[in-house]
Amino acid sequence: MTTDITEEIPEAGTVPPPGGAPGRRKVPSGHRRLLTRRDRLTLGLMAGLPTVLHIALVWVTALASIALAFTTWDGIGFDAIRWVGLQNFRELFEQNPQFWPAVRHNVVWFAVLIVIPTPLGLFLAVQLDKRIRFSRVYQTAFFLPVVLSMAVIGFVWQLVYNPDTGLINSVIGANEPGKYIDWIGDPDLNLWAVLIAASWRHTGYMMILYLAGLKSVDPSLREAAALDGAGEWQAFRNVIFPTLRPTNTIVLVVTVIEALRAFDLVFVFNGGAEGTELLSILVTSNIIGESSRIGYGSAIAVVLLLISLVVIVPYLVSTFRKERRA
Repeated sequence: MTTDITEEIPEAGTVPPPGGAPGRRKVPSGHRRLLTRRDRLTLGLMAGLPTVLHIALVWVTALASIALAFTTWDGIGFDAIRWVGLQNFRELFEQNPQFWPAVRHNVVWFAVLIVIPTPLGLFLAVQLDKRIRFSRVYQTAFFLPVVLSMAVIGFVWQLVYNPDTGLINSVIGANEPGKYIDWIGDPDLNLWAVLIAASWRHTGYMMILYLAGLKSVDPSLREAAALDGAGEWQAFRNVIFPTLRPTNTIVLVVTVIEALRAFDLVFVFNGGAEGTELLSILVTSNIIGESSRIGYGSAIAVVLLLISLVVIVPYLVSTFRKERRA
């Protein structure tokens, strides 16, 4: 509740009337303007410009992709857009020989990231949480691959997998004529070779997430478990790990997103050739490839979006419910 207290202030340059007080004007002192015009302009630019860019680059493009999924368009002139309904999706599900292998490879990608680097990242986080010597050095070393771009990681692992001078073939003696192992070109090996490189990077990511979760565990829980005579493994299994449930949810969502948006590493390795087909590779090859089938590529992108929403929407609903209860 604001008070409208007024204060009389003499006006400059006024001549007091004869026998009276000088001229005064009333200035409200209870209502003060917190932001100047310049402040409002700056705030509008700082909040408005990112909002406009976000809407234009994310929402408008996403809605345009959904609309184009029901059309056929070669990308030349808007008058060439033709409505075809569900034809792109029927062709995708029934006639494209690469679609279902790509879906299977994305599922394998997710399964490998959950089974190998996620437990390994948890193990490293538990060890580093014990405050061992040089823990900062170890954290930096394990997290370094996460800082590198996927394209750089792809080039590094190409050198490792090179049939002639690669590290692996040189160690196992498979770099001689007649003994070559083509880790990238062999369709039975290339997907697993790429997954090893992806797991190498994903391990550091999971380590940091779990390390942050372990730092938030109440120390009294550890002390209570020690007083009850619980061993290290029993305390972790029955006390520490249950408290990491929010972290596990984040890890699951992040892993699903990583598995669905996998593109850079595969594209650098072999361009998504036979044996490494992924949904993201199919989207790119149809939209910016030689065929330039914008509508068909958008249909694949819509399928990828729907698969992502199956995991992301329940996570958001659960998060909003927790915030509402809090």
